[in-house]
Amino acid sequence: MTNTNLTTGSIWRPHQGGQEIARLTVTGAGMPWTHAEVETLPGFEAFPPLFAEQERAGDEEDWERADGCYTQIRSALTLMFPDGSPVAEFMPHTHDDGTAHWRRHDEPFEAVNP
Repeated sequence: MTNTNLTTGSIWRPHQGGQEIARLTVTGAGMPWTHAEVETLPGFEAFPPLFAEQERAGDEEDWERADGCYTQIRSALTLMFPDGSPVAEFMPHTHDDGTAHWRRHDEPFEAVNP
């Protein structure tokens, strides 16, 4: 059975405070990651520096700094499935080239890994 949320062309929507700030159009999926092109909307402009810092921290294997960025991102954003329902947990990454990838889970990560 095909997961229609992962179908090429499906659109996931990050929100901040109830406002849609981007559209993530799926270009492919390879578990556990979903890949997309990013269309930014008003409100998104605060996030690229934080995503860039998260990526630098990962490249430098500074996991404490990367986790801090992730915590800031997740406390500010909600990701919506293409059907409009919220994703329980996700780990987002966006890039300067207009692409993104993320993994998601049906339960908050804290509940999965206590």
